[in-house]
Amino acid sequence: MVNVEEKIFLARVAEQAERFEDMVDYLEEVLTAKGGEVNADERNLLSVAFKNLISSKRAACRTISAIEQNPKYSKFNGALMEYKGRIEDQLRQDCQKIIDMIKSRVLSGTCSDEAKAFFVKMVGDYYRYIAENAKDALLEEVKTKAKQAYEEANGIDLPACNPIKLGLALNFSVFNYEVLKDHSKACELADTALQSALDKIDELEEDDFRDAKSIIELLKENLTLWKEEEEGDNQIDDL
Repeated sequence: MVNVEEKIFLARVAEQAERFEDMVDYLEEVLTAKGGEVNADERNLLSVAFKNLISSKRAACRTISAIEQNPKYSKFNGALMEYKGRIEDQLRQDCQKIIDMIKSRVLSGTCSDEAKAFFVKMVGDYYRYIAENAKDALLEEVKTKAKQAYEEANGIDLPACNPIKLGLALNFSVFNYEVLKDHSKACELADTALQSALDKIDELEEDDFRDAKSIIELLKENLTLWKEEEEGDNQIDDL
């Protein structure tokens, strides 16, 4: 029998120690025990663990890609490509591990609409992270799977100001902008979510208002960038 309280404690210790592989392993046991019944705090802890597991690898791929563009280092392109390829493989494996964990431990059972939207959105996110560096057949495969997951999550009925609903709109719009290169769809998704949320935000309690407001600000920032059609290395915000 898994001692859920103990595993969550150890996951928090692992987070403080920056042992994110261990953090994910402890939380996998929590997911095995609770499935879709994990509460909001536990879901947020999972989100932190998963994101930290891959964030350094995503950043490394971006850094190496930027170095590859510098003509000064062209003679090292072969070595750079090989090095980046190894990191991309590690990133893909980590993302697939997270996706498989969610599908087998959570989505194979029953869960509330809010929990289901959270986890299906997360599946879309981690296919999107694979897509950032994938090529050819793999790219087409993960693009399709990410889009399917985002659309499924988007079809779940949640209040307009629900942070999961807003976070989904944010990340789905970024996926359309950066991966599918469908800029009009990205703006449409972000703008629709923004206007719907602003119509209801005055009805929220203080804590809910704070959570919703932070994501609304990210949606506004992205829309400003996209509508001005700025180019270059602008950092698109997501969760």
